[in-house]
Amino acid sequence: MQKFLHQKGLPSYLFPSIVPYQRYLDFQENARKNRRESMLFLEHSPCLTGGIGAKAENLLVSKEYLTTLGVELVSLPRGGDFTAHEPGQIVGYLHIDLKKRNISLGDFLRNLNESLAVAVKGTWGLLVVENPKAPGLYTETTEKKLISEGVYAKSHFTSFGFALNGINSLSTFSLIHPCGARSEDMTSLAELGLASGFLEKRKEFVLRFSRHFLSLLP
Repeated sequence: MQKFLHQKGLPSYLFPSIVPYQRYLDFQENARKNRRESMLFLEHSPCLTGGIGAKAENLLVSKEYLTTLGVELVSLPRGGDFTAHEPGQIVGYLHIDLKKRNISLGDFLRNLNESLAVAVKGTWGLLVVENPKAPGLYTETTEKKLISEGVYAKSHFTSFGFALNGINSLSTFSLIHPCGARSEDMTSLAELGLASGFLEKRKEFVLRFSRHFLSLLP
């Protein structure tokens, strides 16, 4: 992993290769135990994750079938229903000590969404908006979800975060009703015709997001 920014006592890391999901979970538990803050930006191999609100009917295939596809299924304590991870996404995990920084969870979530919207607009010229009926950020023109979100805050320390669909195929989403919606309601930068120069744009987005988020952080 490469540290690319370290301001306000918060180091930010960009991973150049795919990170297994369990590796992140192990990191997260250690970070929470030691209340060690960081922001991680990475991508995962194909997997499905279900939060505390996950409904069985939103998983459309059997666990045995997932095994034949090589898709991992993980149950998590974060908020939200089922979502999917695939190579080609930009996954961001934020480990923030809300108590130390004297920031409420509500303000943290507002800062997260503002920073995502600013970074997407600055990097790809794309407007994304909130949906009051569902978590995540949606394209203003198509009203499809580009960014999934699921945050966990235990003992005033956050983990998990967001997943932006970049050049991933969206095929893993067809195995679920993502966050209770239809897989057809998901979109990606590739589907929107914005895949050109993705690796460089990925770095630009991560830097824009981190700088804006840090500017809002006490």
